[in-house]
Amino acid sequence: MPKTLVDIKRTLDANVGKRITIKANGGRKKTSERSGLLEETYPSVFIVKLDEQQNAFERVSYSYADILTESVELLLCEEGSELTALKA
Repeated sequence: MPKTLVDIKRTLDANVGKRITIKANGGRKKTSERSGLLEETYPSVFIVKLDEQQNAFERVSYSYADILTESVELLLCEEGSELTALKA
């Protein structure tokens, strides 16, 4: 499990182009779940290209701090295996 922002970024860098599911805390008991491809990583944010059929917009971005503070949970989809959770 990644414990620092650098560890989280390295983990996401290694998984660019793979399918992920995002569970984001929206506050006041609201959570949203989206799925798509991990498109790009930048020094402080990462971008997910969402599935077109399920979402009204194409891309979302989150910061690595969102994962560290557990306001966003990522599930990495490995081919032929179960989901792997990425949490701090």
